[in-house]
Amino acid sequence: MRVLLISANTEKLYMPPLPLGLNCVAKEIRKDRHQVRLVDLMGSGDNQSVIRHAIEEMQPQVIGISVRNVDNQNMAEPRFLLEPVREAVELCRTLSDATIVVGGAAFSLFPGAILSYLGADIGICGEGEVAFANLLLALEDGWDPAKIGGVWLPGQKAGSVAYREDLDILPLPDPSLWNVPAGLAGETCVPLQTRRGCAMRCSYCSTSALEGTRIRKYDIDKVVEALGEHVAAGFTDFYFVDNTFNLPRDYAKYLCEDIIKAGWKIRWRCILYPGFIDEKLVKKMADAGCFEVSLGFESGSPLILKKLNKKYTTDQVQLSSELLRKHGIRRMGFLLLGGPGETRETVQESLDFADSLRLDMLKVTTGIRIYPGTALEKIARKEGVIARGDDLLHPRFYLAKGLEPWLAPLLREWMSQRPYCIT
Repeated sequence: MRVLLISANTEKLYMPPLPLGLNCVAKEIRKDRHQVRLVDLMGSGDNQSVIRHAIEEMQPQVIGISVRNVDNQNMAEPRFLLEPVREAVELCRTLSDATIVVGGAAFSLFPGAILSYLGADIGICGEGEVAFANLLLALEDGWDPAKIGGVWLPGQKAGSVAYREDLDILPLPDPSLWNVPAGLAGETCVPLQTRRGCAMRCSYCSTSALEGTRIRKYDIDKVVEALGEHVAAGFTDFYFVDNTFNLPRDYAKYLCEDIIKAGWKIRWRCILYPGFIDEKLVKKMADAGCFEVSLGFESGSPLILKKLNKKYTTDQVQLSSELLRKHGIRRMGFLLLGGPGETRETVQESLDFADSLRLDMLKVTTGIRIYPGTALEKIARKEGVIARGDDLLHPRFYLAKGLEPWLAPLLREWMSQRPYCIT
């Protein structure tokens, strides 16, 4: 079949992300000899012209659209990001009779609501590589796609999530499929995911709903092989997008050791879970080319850390930060203010703690985006923060009572004296 895959994301946020999931889907379905074209709207400029040209040139039978973000997760200046995606679906509908399939991280959080909002024909909830390949087989042979795990149809109120226990049957990305936007090459890192799932169960986080609570791992040899293919293709900057690069810690160490043995001149960044870090790991990371980590410590208040269900202490965060600094790895910290139990005292505690870390960059977020299925959603509904029947597709935020009059002015003043801070 002729299959056009469109990455609808145009949000750069911290850096322009390449469409990792869609790349892996394209690689998987190519094995079945489908004719595949991947279009990334990031940095394309006139999205309508790009889509129109691709459809006219290819005449696809199936169009798959990946939806990465529902909104920008910014309480002060919220932006709903699905309207441009709906316009893309409508344009595809106007130009083609192809079956329109939607998927991606955002879709998997709100499958029924997004399928209805976008007006697509079919959705895939969860891991799309095998599910989409099976869907193409069903469309080609004329059997009922509803029997495929992860497939959602219009009007469906509940359904399954596509999930693979053994990651090694799934592909890692193909370097030939990347299309780095013109002018963004210096900002772009190739994303690689070596593990899926998170067992930490932070009160506000949607990762477990997307990937499960058990950490599943690719074989390290397979990861190193994929890295080697990218290096051979000329890529040198990478981003390990695993939610917790240091978990399991031994896996991270072995991966770093194999990168060091390969002798590549590469640079990479990753996300660390504070705690569960030792100097041996940090040194191996630095020697393997790690130049920056995201250190999401979220709060400097032990009380708030407990309420967020964090499994580390401020002492562990301090140690992690110092080890990273010692070995020359840039630290981008994250503060998440306004959750349950937050007060003037806990906010000040967090700001003082952030100062003590001497970070290279700090992102400060006020108000926590509420996602379905999280502990925060239960708290918000119990407190009446969310109206009855609200499916949370349009962004809703939790901000502890009593903070609103003074928190924003306090942070503006505090950040004005710290140029390394961003919102």
